[in-house]
Amino acid sequence: MPARTVARTTQVGDFLRARRDALQPEDVGLTREPGRRVPGLRREEVAQLADISPEYYLRLEQGRDHQPSEQVLAALCRALRLDPAAADYLYRLVHPFRRRLVPAPRPEPTDDSDLVAVVGAFQNPAIVVDRTKDVVAVNGLAAAMAAHWCRPGHNVVLASFTPQVRQQMPDWARHARRMVASLRLSADPDDPRLQEIVGRLSLQDRDFQRWWASHEVSAVTHGTVPMTIDHHGDVVLQWHELDLPDHPGHVVTMFSAIDDAGRRGLDLVRSRAGASRGRTRSERSDVLVAAG
Repeated sequence: MPARTVARTTQVGDFLRARRDALQPEDVGLTREPGRRVPGLRREEVAQLADISPEYYLRLEQGRDHQPSEQVLAALCRALRLDPAAADYLYRLVHPFRRRLVPAPRPEPTDDSDLVAVVGAFQNPAIVVDRTKDVVAVNGLAAAMAAHWCRPGHNVVLASFTPQVRQQMPDWARHARRMVASLRLSADPDDPRLQEIVGRLSLQDRDFQRWWASHEVSAVTHGTVPMTIDHHGDVVLQWHELDLPDHPGHVVTMFSAIDDAGRRGLDLVRSRAGASRGRTRSERSDVLVAAG
């Protein structure tokens, strides 16, 4: 069996095991018997809920069957109470080439100037990230808002686990855990950049290691986030994500104010960005477009 197929079946088994461990009998209408010691559902219980044999389900978890039918996948999604994002992730693990969202090898943007034009059209700070959450383009407002991380080449997942962010961000665990779940959903499991990020954080951070092992996925496209605006202070901003059809795998995130403090902060950002517009076009491109 090819090495890539082996890796995929291992990932399928890991995902099924993690989702099984995350469910309790009460979650699926089963009765908890006295003295129960397993952390979640038993394999036999998942098999029963999915109406497949326990032996076949065991083969799936052990990576000994890499071609489950769509009927089996649908049954497993129901049995494990997977939401649409998690169900899509499982389907992509099993059938990576039938509905692959990003061709291998990992593509570069076809035209960086298009990405700059996209974010430049927004009247609020905006950034573009790829599937592994690397920033590939920002507009001048984003650079003026937080130049230390709103810059091409910066990875927002790696940044989320720095000691400074961990200590200063209110409700850090919720934001960081969502970021990990979003990374798992968006990235191609075969992408070397994803493997680099996961390997680095798994060695450095126990929280990341635990959350990555849980195999959670998240398709959240809007919310609020605490933000420190350079030379202004802490505010809470709203963010929205939009897919870019002309650049598969790339997402634009726009930040907007939800209260007076945020509006004052963004007014300062606009003033600061306006004062910097006198730079030459080549200087601006160094800020807005990832090199290479």
